[in-house]
Amino acid sequence: MSDKSAVQTKKAECLSMTGYAQAKGSAIGWDTRVSVKSVNHRFLDLKLRLPDGFDLYELRLRQLVRERIHRGHVEVHVNVEPGVATPIQVNRDLVTNYLRAADELRLQTSVSAALDVVALLRLPGVIGGLAPAVPESEEEQEKLGKALEASLREALGKLDEMRRAEGRHLAEDLRRRLAHIGEQTEIVRGLVLQLRPAFARRLETRLKDLLSGTTIDPARIAQEAAMLAERSDISEELDRLRSHLQQFGKLLDGAGELGKKLDFLLQEMHREANTMLSKTPGVESEALTITGIGLEIKAEIEKLREQVQNIE
Repeated sequence: MSDKSAVQTKKAECLSMTGYAQAKGSAIGWDTRVSVKSVNHRFLDLKLRLPDGFDLYELRLRQLVRERIHRGHVEVHVNVEPGVATPIQVNRDLVTNYLRAADELRLQTSVSAALDVVALLRLPGVIGGLAPAVPESEEEQEKLGKALEASLREALGKLDEMRRAEGRHLAEDLRRRLAHIGEQTEIVRGLVLQLRPAFARRLETRLKDLLSGTTIDPARIAQEAAMLAERSDISEELDRLRSHLQQFGKLLDGAGELGKKLDFLLQEMHREANTMLSKTPGVESEALTITGIGLEIKAEIEKLREQVQNIE
């Protein structure tokens, strides 16, 4: 089998919108760390957080994310630090002010205390490191940009693995529920065939009660029963529901952005189930059974809709 054929026969997978991944890298004396977190959302909502002064990399990193993720609330955190130890800066003016305030307190309170240098260094604003700055040369800027892209690609790759794994579990559960709805739909189809005689029996009983034993034309009863059955016929709803189930299964076997399409199909399936329930009147055992199954189908559709909200 050729490579092309193997690609064509490979089964596509749906992707979950939930996941987390992190990747690290280094280049030209810089250490990079990129983390990506994704949760479900109707559209792509991308939040990219970069260190101060590194905004020149924002557009290229955003584009990289958009090429891989199409839906979901995505947070990308980028950290860049020099690979060597950062020199410590001491805010000497602030230290002088702290010491002056301490001397004034000692004079006012007559309290003598030895100076604790370590405690002094722990005071807010006394010490700090040099904030990372973008390299000055364009060549080094480009090398650092490629390192950031490499870390982001690695993080997105790990994120995809997690999203695929969860997507497989989601797809299995969706197919299981689809199969159950399909089975219940065929049961309803069989019960519908039994309703016409039931309509005739109910109509004849009601007419006898109204007409007090008067002879009733059997043809007339059959005609009225047929009209009642036609108004209560749900064959079209069952056909459309079966078609939606088949289309749903095909979409699961496909690729791309499935979530919106699946959600639309479920809305249509929900509408057919509601119509089926509204057109099934009476107290015959068959009708009561159809009503019970219809409610069960609606419950399964609602569970499907909850699951689909997390598919890209």
